[in-house]
Amino acid sequence: MKFLCLLQLACMASCVASRSREWAHHGAPMFADLTVHEMKAVRAYLHAIPEMRLTNAHSRSLNKNSILLMELNLPKKHEALRALDRGQAKPKRQARVIIQFGNQTKPNITEYIVSPLPSPTSHEVKTFKGAKPITFESRPITVVEYAHVNDILEKITTKAHKLLFETTGGFSYTNCSNRCLTFSDIAPRGLDPGERRTWIMLQKFVEGYFIHPVGFEVLINHQDLNPEKWTVEKVWYNSMYFDSVEELVEKYESGEVEKVKLPAHNDDDFYSTYIPRGQSNTHTNIHGPKLVLPQGPRYHIDRNFVEYAGWSFAYRVRSSAGLQVFDLRFNGERIAYEISLQEAIAFYAGHTPAAMQTKYIDSGWAMGTSTFELAPGIDCPEIATFIDLYHYFDTDKPVHHKNALCIFEMTTAMPLRRHFNSNFQGGYNFFGGLENTVLVLRTTSTVYNYDYIWDFLFYPNGVVEVKVSATGYIHATFFTQEGLQYGSKVYNYVLGNLHTHLVHYKVDLDIDGRENSFETLDLRYENFTNPWSQKHFVVQSKLHRTEHKTERSAAFRFGKKFPRYVHFYNPNKKNKWGHQKGYRIQFNSHAHSVLPRGWREENGISWSRYPLAVTRHKDNEATSSSIYTQNDPWEPAVSFESYIHNNEDIVNQDLVAWVTVGFLHVPHAEDIPNTATPGNAVGFFLRPFNFFDEDPSLASRSTVIVRPGQDGKPKIQRWTSDVIGHCVTDRPFFYNGTYAGV
Repeated sequence: MKFLCLLQLACMASCVASRSREWAHHGAPMFADLTVHEMKAVRAYLHAIPEMRLTNAHSRSLNKNSILLMELNLPKKHEALRALDRGQAKPKRQARVIIQFGNQTKPNITEYIVSPLPSPTSHEVKTFKGAKPITFESRPITVVEYAHVNDILEKITTKAHKLLFETTGGFSYTNCSNRCLTFSDIAPRGLDPGERRTWIMLQKFVEGYFIHPVGFEVLINHQDLNPEKWTVEKVWYNSMYFDSVEELVEKYESGEVEKVKLPAHNDDDFYSTYIPRGQSNTHTNIHGPKLVLPQGPRYHIDRNFVEYAGWSFAYRVRSSAGLQVFDLRFNGERIAYEISLQEAIAFYAGHTPAAMQTKYIDSGWAMGTSTFELAPGIDCPEIATFIDLYHYFDTDKPVHHKNALCIFEMTTAMPLRRHFNSNFQGGYNFFGGLENTVLVLRTTSTVYNYDYIWDFLFYPNGVVEVKVSATGYIHATFFTQEGLQYGSKVYNYVLGNLHTHLVHYKVDLDIDGRENSFETLDLRYENFTNPWSQKHFVVQSKLHRTEHKTERSAAFRFGKKFPRYVHFYNPNKKNKWGHQKGYRIQFNSHAHSVLPRGWREENGISWSRYPLAVTRHKDNEATSSSIYTQNDPWEPAVSFESYIHNNEDIVNQDLVAWVTVGFLHVPHAEDIPNTATPGNAVGFFLRPFNFFDEDPSLASRSTVIVRPGQDGKPKIQRWTSDVIGHCVTDRPFFYNGTYAGV
């Protein structure tokens, strides 16, 4: 009878797991990015509405109505869960569309929700929390506006041609063949809401031009939609400010301005290239180690649905922000509804006007659309599955990004766990070990000079790692002696400016259900009389738990002591040992705040005040930033601080953790030509904390156990084949745990 009951329970568990997998697979398309067909259908639908008067995005006029961005509009969570948890019909797919209305008396930006897809028939205005209007000046800069910036730069540099030619050793902005100048533009574009004034710095147009500043910076007012009315407000050259280009040229010619002479164009200009130089004692002209799949991949991909070693999830790459994971489950149990990149910033300091103005907020550059092709063997292993992405930003048709995302399994070359059990007599009782392999979901964002590598790593023991690695070119300005307070001289006339990278994530945890609570764990010393030696005292650590009941209590400020453990748990579910099932967030970060609280631009990044803030889930608090914050951080359309103002109850509620990670970067000589990834990776782990009854990686058949046999020979127990494959080794596994003196 007992056997029959156990068999029945096993069958029920199997049915539940099968149904959970079926529903997860059924619901995954809700989170898939818009298809090319859907994008074209939405564009055709909107262009057919006469009162919108939409024109092509790339027509030369700025006072026009055109589509700026199009991406998936996520379903409301409770609607999505009906499909994911009950197998019910999926909500209709919708598109979020941003339209810039420049062809009207008072230009504005309006967002719409267009549905249903793939054949739209309706649209409605979409607003952010509080229905704050979006100022037209806060829009991202477009290809067409850049074309007009180029036009005014041609006029400016023509006036300053002699100065620039002499300064740069023969470079010019126009009529230049292979000795050209280019530019980088700085943001935010002004000092107050409603402005559109941009500092532009000129650089030599060579490979890696970001670290070739020439010491000429100009402030252009381009607020007017008629480019003929754009003006130059300031010019900076050799640590001096001028009110116009004419003033600078006049004083340059009269000798009132000290002339700068950069080295003439020669091999010295190629310090920014990847061409090998220097000597190495390693034979680097032959290939190094490579990953192989000796018996084929162990993961499964169906469109945007991925399964691996008990894990399942759906993914998308949001055009405005980047990589996101949804409905994350382990063995059918949901751990998180959403883990998504929200924002990345890099705030700089410096002596030149461009440097002191640089506060990059990368979603304002449509960070998610800068997912360019990944290189096999460099960006991802050759064995990876490469996936194409499609974006619709500042375009008239969908843009195809080939091989822009990759998924692969890799070994970490580190055991997941192992133990050598010595008999302390030159032998052993047993050895046990399990190799550590992980599934990696990866894409990159190249936001002009910087390259961010975005990773989600899924471990076989129920751990998720979320990581970003920074590389690419530093943002450099022209070297001045005063600039050494803000960075390092990294080449002739080049200053690498100090900056802080911060990255923000949304982590919507659903620990075995939506009703979760949050606590922190710290240690306190206790001092008591030793019970077995009354004349002595015992001093030891003791767990101190703090349940956080409100949002304000769970918003931890930078500069304050951060708890040792931050623990999210389901107060209604327990594991076999009576502990509430939970997960904790473990930080790998060196982040700190970038500006004083409430100081002008800091209002736009109020999330950066907190390494961790916990709020109740709300559909109208979907993101912590917006595409408009870059050009209006002073009065942002999305204010994260408003999410915790009402200080709601967070006990036994649907909770969202907002996580900030980052690091300070003081550039140094070794950042030439590029910043390298080692030491420049930050992120966090989601680690089970009594969620399971034991380590779930026990289910892995890659375990190896070695025991000494009665004949003295090792007895090897394993659940995979003895020989891995000729690509790795033809030799079977061997282990002899004896040791002896020599």
